[in-house]
Amino acid sequence: MHLRIASPLVVAALVALLAACAVAPQGGLSEVMQRPAERALLAGLRAYDDGQYADAERELGKALATGLVSAKDRATAHKHLAFVYCTSQRMATCADAFRAARAADPEFTLSRAEAGHPLWGPVYKQVVASP
Repeated sequence: MHLRIASPLVVAALVALLAACAVAPQGGLSEVMQRPAERALLAGLRAYDDGQYADAERELGKALATGLVSAKDRATAHKHLAFVYCTSQRMATCADAFRAARAADPEFTLSRAEAGHPLWGPVYKQVVASP
């Protein structure tokens, strides 16, 4: 029997979805997971964590297109899309995704480790520095 331990990214996504339950009308996590956007977000984060960046891009785009309820979830989707864009050398699109994350959630920031990443860190810092 093979037991797969959930990565910190997947755990964080579940915490975010549980937080959405706090503002969701009755039903809890099962109701949230019935929403196509939230399911796509979780699938996108899982694909990103597994290194399946094309799948992550598709699922995260679907999550945004189908209407994520939480501003933090929208910011998370845009952030991971930015990571995908930067790793595939689409720097202008990466910057746009970071701007969209900040627009979705004005409190959005990268962690210190994320901001120090050699690919997307400089793009993020440039976006933050520009008005």
